[in-house]
Amino acid sequence: MKRSHKIFLGGCSLLAVTLLTACLWNFNSPSSSDEDDAFVYLPLDDSEYPYANLQRLVIQTENAADVRNRETKVPAKLQIYGKDSPESFILDLEIRGRGNSSWQLSKYGYRLEFEHKVSLFGMPADKSWNLLSNQRDKSLVRNYITNQLAENLGDEYVPRSVFVEVFLNKNYRGIFQLIESVKVSPDRVDIPESNQSFLLEKSSEDDQDKKHAEFYTEAGNRFFIKSPKKPSLGDIDNVKNHLDDFEKFILSDAAKNPDSLSKWIDFESLVRYYLIQEFTKNIDGNFHKSIYLSWVKNSPIHLGPVWDFDLAYGLSLGEKLSAEDYYAGNAGWFAALFNSEENFSHVRQFWKDHHREFEAVADSARETIRRLTPAAKNEYKRWPILNEKFWVFAESFKRYEDTADSLTDWIQKRIAWLDAELLSPISESASYR
Repeated sequence: MKRSHKIFLGGCSLLAVTLLTACLWNFNSPSSSDEDDAFVYLPLDDSEYPYANLQRLVIQTENAADVRNRETKVPAKLQIYGKDSPESFILDLEIRGRGNSSWQLSKYGYRLEFEHKVSLFGMPADKSWNLLSNQRDKSLVRNYITNQLAENLGDEYVPRSVFVEVFLNKNYRGIFQLIESVKVSPDRVDIPESNQSFLLEKSSEDDQDKKHAEFYTEAGNRFFIKSPKKPSLGDIDNVKNHLDDFEKFILSDAAKNPDSLSKWIDFESLVRYYLIQEFTKNIDGNFHKSIYLSWVKNSPIHLGPVWDFDLAYGLSLGEKLSAEDYYAGNAGWFAALFNSEENFSHVRQFWKDHHREFEAVADSARETIRRLTPAAKNEYKRWPILNEKFWVFAESFKRYEDTADSLTDWIQKRIAWLDAELLSPISESASYR
């Protein structure tokens, strides 16, 4: 379906095809009162990668400039396409690369910053959005189904997302997960925006982030300060000192009592967040990185939202992890906080009370993969990696549909192992402790 531009191109000649990209910068999006033939759209040639039941994001950068790195913001325009035609006006934004280790892949992610707040696919309006490539996960769904799980378990905020196909400068880039960025906002992480409120991300040594302030606790944990955006040295000292005090507390006998612990950290969010990490066996979830938390002065620390699960459910770099054994519980705060039966009994109870939600993840995975199967033909035509297996890819497949069997089989085995651990008599369980 090759698209030609209609009239109202701000004085651009329809015959000047070679100047088309430059001309696109000279018009304004029409208002609802404009006539139908005044509607304009970005160029899309989907003859090689046809519509496959997912809406498309068509993005055109200024002068067709490449998105080369994670720092340089490139002016661009974006339009949503349905099956046969555009379904939005053209939106102004800046685009840059995103991700750390995923940036090394051929299909990398993008960060979108719109000129004005926009509501995309019914999600609350905001300027900041991400496009996750999910290339290390050949099923493409691990992040999505984990967010569904967190929502079903009652997380206060879970980043909303939809799957889309992306065309950048008329080149097909594949299936992406358009997802809300994690930020302080009434519709996202709903805490006050002040120097008494902090949104933090536990990170690792290999993470590069030149935008946010950071600090190390005395225990050696590295945190980025996502909010406030420009903390003073005093603000940084305040949050660092609080986490230093907390990390000293969790090593004390008092931390083995849930009532005492709840004065420092929201206990329900701790148990829920830990079990999501443990259930998925997320390789970043053993208190390594992509661990979000918030703290408002004179209030308990709150863990969440969940983020970054493309290497989970058995996936690791170049190898498949067993569905057995504890993982998240062996490291960081989790190892210290659940090193008492009194605290760990709440993990057992949460697993028992929410068993149905964890069981539902396998069905969620299978249904989401079924829904993506038509578009996956485009994805793996553009990126023919399904049957490849090397350091970044732990599995190989003949067909995209086969990823469902592999993923759901691992989930079912993981549930069986956790059942044996968490629902069995105390003396026979909790082997990591």
